[in-house]
Amino acid sequence: MTGDATVLVVDDEPRVCEAFELWLEETYRVVTSTSGEEALERMDGSVDVVLLDRHMPGMSGDEVLAEIRDAGYDCRVAMVTAVDPDFDIADMAFDHYVSKPVDSETLESVIDRLLGIGQYDTHMTDLYGISQKITTLEAEKSRSELSRSEEYADLVDRQQRLEGEMGDIMASLGADDVEQLFEVAAGREREE
Repeated sequence: MTGDATVLVVDDEPRVCEAFELWLEETYRVVTSTSGEEALERMDGSVDVVLLDRHMPGMSGDEVLAEIRDAGYDCRVAMVTAVDPDFDIADMAFDHYVSKPVDSETLESVIDRLLGIGQYDTHMTDLYGISQKITTLEAEKSRSELSRSEEYADLVDRQQRLEGEMGDIMASLGADDVEQLFEVAAGREREE
């Protein structure tokens, strides 16, 4: 997924946007914006990761983040900023916080981690849906009916394939990332 990923860089300093683009353009499709308003105009469903500065004139990064989440975009957001984190971040819906100055290796590492988490989230949702279908069919149909059903066999095959892919994704994430995934999942369950 890395080569197909689109990264939106939002920073009011044009030189920062240019540097990030230069660092990332060989690996990702990079779109830049020097204001919050422009970022929202460029935001669409193709954006996978947003690198967002917090302190900008006009619309702040915090406001841009809120607009992105309110619009329902399914992307990961990393706050990349010189603003020291404080308790106000507790209610902000970002996925990662990076303090400036930052180098290219750190940015690529953060993006790769966020893309991995995004894949995990999508696979988990798909796996849950398929597992529910299998459970429902197993509760309603006899073993012989299930064994003759191509649809059921396809569901089981898809379930096994997704479980394997999730194992690969989990193996690519570090222990801290996995722990954070489960903390986020637990937090979402409490919210619902």
